[in-house]
Amino acid sequence: MNAVGQPGNLTDRFVARFIDGIIVGVAVLILNFVLAAISNSWLLTGFISAIATAALYLGYFTYLESSRGQTIGKQVMKLKVVGPDHASNPTLEQAARRNLFTAFGVAGVVPIVGSLLGGLAELAAVILIAVNINSDPQRQHWFDKFAGGTQVIKIG
Repeated sequence: MNAVGQPGNLTDRFVARFIDGIIVGVAVLILNFVLAAISNSWLLTGFISAIATAALYLGYFTYLESSRGQTIGKQVMKLKVVGPDHASNPTLEQAARRNLFTAFGVAGVVPIVGSLLGGLAELAAVILIAVNINSDPQRQHWFDKFAGGTQVIKIG
């Protein structure tokens, strides 16, 4: 059985990801503010912040896509992630695989250069994702294929 809907386009997916980025970003900002307020060590704060930030981003997308097929941003943009069968939500593992790039920021545990390297890795992943989405007829990016063939579809 195939899910109803056309593959989600780059613009809708970008807006959905932007909305989700704001939501998770606010949580990360609050977390980092609290960490900075209670810690005297910028090194320890940076270490904990890098791990917690990566976990928050990866956890948000993985949990919501596997349990509901949609993040809040995808709900707003009427998008849904389906598993390789194109009928059900992705499994927890498939959702984690398709969003693995959101955790590249964990490289920030390496003092001074880690955040830069993690940020560059995430930027490279996003550029490759955009190129893949625009060039693939099913609008699947490399991480969708890595997840076994998940797909984002427009449902409204």
